[in-house]
Amino acid sequence: MTIGKVKDGSKLTVSVSGRLDTMTSPELQKDLDLSLDGVTDLILDFSSLEYISSTGLRILLYLQKKMAKEGSMKVVNVNEDVMTVFDVTGFSDVLTIE
Repeated sequence: MTIGKVKDGSKLTVSVSGRLDTMTSPELQKDLDLSLDGVTDLILDFSSLEYISSTGLRILLYLQKKMAKEGSMKVVNVNEDVMTVFDVTGFSDVLTIE
């Protein structure tokens, strides 16, 4: 997994590529926990995300709850495979996906 971040004022865009699974999810959570200070608009760009596991979904739920208190979060550029996981698990009803 590779994480890229671009901060513009209180907006943080995070691009995640590769696999978001049991091995990589803790890295994303730790990285974002250190980066969310003062962020009110979190954008997760999944254009290069190939796979997401239940552990990855847990991280998204954690981030969604955290950002609901401080601003907003949206997921953009979701490929068909990851969108299928969101649809099957009901996450497409919980997350803001564009």
